[in-house]
Amino acid sequence: MASEPKNDSCPVRLTVSDGSPTTSAIMFSAGVLGNVVALILLEIRRRKQPASLFQVLVTSLVITDLLGTFSVSPLVLTAYLKNESLIGMNENRFVCGHFGYAMTFFSMVTLAILLSMAVERWLSIGHPYFYEKRLSKRCGYITIALIYLICALFCVAPFLGFGKYVQYCPGTWCFIDMDPSVRSHKVFNIIYATCLLVMIICTVLCNVSVIYHLSLMNRRRKAHRSSIQRQRGHKRQRSITKELEHLVLLGFMTIAFVICSLPLVIQVYLRYTLNQESHKNDRISLLLVSANPIIDPWVFIILSPPVPRLLWNKICKTAKSKPTQEKVRSIHPVMYQSSPPGDTEGGNFLKIYKGIPGTAGS
Repeated sequence: MASEPKNDSCPVRLTVSDGSPTTSAIMFSAGVLGNVVALILLEIRRRKQPASLFQVLVTSLVITDLLGTFSVSPLVLTAYLKNESLIGMNENRFVCGHFGYAMTFFSMVTLAILLSMAVERWLSIGHPYFYEKRLSKRCGYITIALIYLICALFCVAPFLGFGKYVQYCPGTWCFIDMDPSVRSHKVFNIIYATCLLVMIICTVLCNVSVIYHLSLMNRRRKAHRSSIQRQRGHKRQRSITKELEHLVLLGFMTIAFVICSLPLVIQVYLRYTLNQESHKNDRISLLLVSANPIIDPWVFIILSPPVPRLLWNKICKTAKSKPTQEKVRSIHPVMYQSSPPGDTEGGNFLKIYKGIPGTAGS
């Protein structure tokens, strides 16, 4: 397949070539609104019950998404309003460097936090003794601090000559150079893409392991049916339900991030192995990466535990009520004979009941 012609003017363009600030403004508003609402929900939940390690990690993820949104979106809007590219805003390319750093940094931090959430669920379900004895909220704070530190040091490398941040069309984007000519820059791109890919694979494997252990727990619960164990099983069922709620939330957040970040990983590998140039694909992959901080909070809001719990209870009640009605109809079909016009169902039933031999009033 023939490669697209390379647009050499994009990295040095001083004005915005095309586009409209409307889309960027909508994305910025949706990101801020979603993250703020998610933080409010988390605060309400924290006041009702002590925050768990999982909630600490979720809160860190929402705050990270909010910081990422405020780090890049206002610059895009400013570029459109002033009709100046990120490089055109200042002479020393500081704005472009900041934008590229923020995009790279927050994409890595977000996935690292998702991985830590998956590991936390895996330890909670698969290794409960170790989880109760060794892990606490303090471990969560330490993990978040280490994630931020490691990702910050890695993303500084392009400023030191290992990797490069460049501007992309229409002049409102800066990210790592997807088509580098220097070998060290290519190595940086491969390390970055490999880190994302490894974290994605580990997150998926942890979630699969959690699903497996939850299925085993459910089988064990059904295997014991004594009276005492039934009472304990009821508590265990609530525990399983809570774990399922966490798993559903984590699973959909992981799916959202995989959809947003995997195209970028694939694009980096294609550029390195096949040397295929596609600036359209570069722009699409960058748009997807920037959309993840907007999607995450809305996934949390929609799949926050009260919502799936209410839906699940409604489904269970509907499923239970239908068999009960069918069972009654099969036992007493005469009770459900159609009533004549003008007669109520209760009156019709009374007439049928009085007409049955051996009943009072017959």
